[in-house]
Order: sequence, then C-alpha cells, then structure tokens
Amino acid sequence: MFGRLMPREGRFFEQFKELAELIVQGSRELVALMASIDDLERRRFNIEAIEKKGDKVTHNTVQLLHKTFITPIDRNDVHQLITNMDDILDLIEDSAQSISMYDIRAVTPDAKRLADICVGCAEKVKAAVELLSSMKNASAIMDICGEIDRLESEADHVMRAAMAKLFRDESDVRELIKQRAIYELLEEMTDRCEDVANIIEGIVLENA
Repeated sequence: MFGRLMPREGRFFEQFKELAELIVQGSRELVALMASIDDLERRRFNIEAIEKKGDKVTHNTVQLLHKTFITPIDRNDVHQLITNMDDILDLIEDSAQSISMYDIRAVTPDAKRLADICVGCAEKVKAAVELLSSMKNASAIMDICGEIDRLESEADHVMRAAMAKLFRDESDVRELIKQRAIYELLEEMTDRCEDVANIIEGIVLENA
C-alpha cells in the first residue's frame, strides 16, 4: 500500500521513445549508406552522431534509475530494455564502420535486404515502445512484438540463403570474409530487436 502512494517516475517512457527514434534514424541511415557507397563517409558520420546521442540517452536513463525510488515498471526491466536498445544502435554503428574499414565497394542485394529488414524491426520496436506507458495497449504491443519475431525469422532465412550463395559464388577469400562479417552484423541486429521484443512482452505480462 505504501508503494502505491509514492510518486512514480514517468520519464523512463520518454527516454525509451527517444532511444527508439534514434534506432529508426540510424537504421535508415545505414540503408542509405548501403544504397550509395559513394556517400559512405557522410552517412557513417551521421550514424556515429546518432549512436553518441543514444549513448547519452542510455546513460541518462541509468542515472535516473539510480535516483528513482519507485519506477513505473520493474527496475531490472528498465535497465534491460534501455541497454538492449542501445545494443541495436551499437550494431548499426559497427555495420557502418565495418563497411568503411573493410573498404567494401559494392554491397550485395542480400545485405541490402537484411538492412531493410533491420529498418522494419527498428520501426516495430519504436511502435511497441510508444505504447508501453499504458497497459491498455497490451494486446497491440503483443501483436507488434509478434511482428518483430516474424521479421527476425525472415532475416534468418535471408541470412542462410545469402551465406550459401556467398560460399558458392565468391572465389575471393578476402571478399568472402568481408561480406560474411556484414551479413552477421545485420542479422545480429535483428536478433537484438527480438531480444527487445521479448523484454517488452515480459513487461506486458507482468503488468497487464
């Protein structure tokens, strides 16, 4: 009873939304980078700037968590959600940096398809997070999380087909290693989005 009377800090949901928006921005920049390698450095710089903003949001959220007596959702859920969302942004930056570092001159259609799926996952993460402040949205949130799971499964299928094609058709071992690394980073990005969806599903189940 005492806990119910204490003020609850609601800024966490705004922080979640802010970071989710940055994830969408970063994923779209990555798609744009892959569509036009000639513009790689500018896009990479934009992604780095977005990732730094994300780090600041994550840091501020963790600091707020330490200062808040009663949180609107479980403290561990707050920490897990914000840090896993930050991991998505880190992978976006890693992908952009790897394309630059490996001096990749042409991105394969399969890599572009994976990047498009990443954007879809990011947009769904944002949609779920925007509804999270009210458990009246529980059903809609669960549906969105189901869509993220579906997209992650689609990315797995694209990844397997892409790797088979790469090992079958690419004779340059160095190029094979480079492209494989990009595929793996992109596929891992969808995995992290699925992790976020799982955390959100847990929050809904605990609070609805």
